[in-house]
Amino acid sequence: MTENSDQTRLSFKEMCARFDVTPRTLRYYEYIELLDPERDGRSRFYSARDIARMVLILRGRRFGFSLEEIRQWLLIYAEEGTEAQNKAWVEMADRQLAALKLQYTELAETIKDLENLRATTINSSE
Repeated sequence: MTENSDQTRLSFKEMCARFDVTPRTLRYYEYIELLDPERDGRSRFYSARDIARMVLILRGRRFGFSLEEIRQWLLIYAEEGTEAQNKAWVEMADRQLAALKLQYTELAETIKDLENLRATTINSSE
């Protein structure tokens, strides 16, 4: 962290290291307006707000949300506040849970089919 009175500011390099993302990823998140670092010449510094947003972005990606969905969800907070953002989150989560459960079911069926085919192949070659 930087050594000023504001201990929550991270440099570009520190932000990449803290979140294990590439510089390209961090610049892209800035380009699509997910993050808005302070600039001092050519240097970028990320505030506590940016750090919190990065946690939410990476969590959203882990859950399978698109960057545009995440961007829209973060925008709701800025425009309409926490209650609207929470409502939108529940709706997004419900949609994603349904999609993930369907993928889970399809994956379980595929695994079962592959195991059966493997077992049939082993039995026929003996």
